[in-house]
Amino acid sequence: MEKISVLIADDHKLIRETWSFILNNDPRFNVVAECGDSEQAVEMAKSKKPQIVLMDINMLPISGFEATEKIRKVSPASRIIGISMHSQPAYAKKMLQIGARGYVTKNSSKEEMINAIMEVHSGNKYICDEIKNNISELVLEENRDVPNVNALTEREIQIINLIKEGQSSKEIAMSLNISLKTVEVHRHNILKKLKLKNSASLVNFINNVATSM
Repeated sequence: MEKISVLIADDHKLIRETWSFILNNDPRFNVVAECGDSEQAVEMAKSKKPQIVLMDINMLPISGFEATEKIRKVSPASRIIGISMHSQPAYAKKMLQIGARGYVTKNSSKEEMINAIMEVHSGNKYICDEIKNNISELVLEENRDVPNVNALTEREIQIINLIKEGQSSKEIAMSLNISLKTVEVHRHNILKKLKLKNSASLVNFINNVATSM
């Protein structure tokens, strides 16, 4: 089986070397380059054309966000996973908006990072558990001024998280192994509890949750 080629871009040498060691000792991966400089990361992505780029968002001389945008242009087939110490959903949202396929915090486990790489390589998007949990907490705690937000069930919060990730009702049904009709019922109940008029209002609510920090 062909190994998944990986480029690691992080300004901390120990982190780069640690991940390089972990991934190169896994038969599924091949680290083709390590970069401590964001502009070098762009150049290495252009020349190496890695399948996966692990991009620290706090990089110099340009940010990981800008480097991600540039890599998308010079190596469009490369799938980028944002890596950061920041656990606020707004950072993950921004990375996904500019073309990254995943976001993992530095608090995440080795197993979760590897899972993220495999999911993104398979064509899926991946948001780490820490970010997902923070979104749920924001819905329940940060927005108490929103009518009946605390009445949301665990399943409804799951669906809100999946909508936030950009999944359609059909994709949500597949993710949660429930029927499309059940998803639509849950969406209707969410709108009713939050006193929102339509799906557009729900999307706007979710986006405000992620950017209000």
